[in-house]
Amino acid sequence: MIEITSIHRYKLAETATPSEFYDAVAEAVDRGLFEQISGLVDYQILRGVKGKRADEFAAVWMYESRKAWRDVWGPVDDPVPKTDYPEEWLVWEDELLEPILAEDPDEIEYTSYEVITRSGEG
Repeated sequence: MIEITSIHRYKLAETATPSEFYDAVAEAVDRGLFEQISGLVDYQILRGVKGKRADEFAAVWMYESRKAWRDVWGPVDDPVPKTDYPEEWLVWEDELLEPILAEDPDEIEYTSYEVITRSGEG
């Protein structure tokens, strides 16, 4: 059961291409980086097709429980420092994303949500 969902919005640097983003995602998947994040049970990497963020990228990260999410990222009011992020996440952000994003990957726009209901529930 997914309890916490985080949505990260990525903006590419003016010098980066969508292909570079696709390559970064493919490398992360090939290296199994996301599967190694404790409590992360599903994810989706997205590209906007319409609206304010058309042609921009986002990711949806789904965690099995609030506790699992907190174990990785810390409590809402006291998040873990970047030095304590999972090693795989640091590879994703610092090695694969940082060269192609318009801003520091740790400074991107994101929101974490508590799941209220999902499809298939009464």
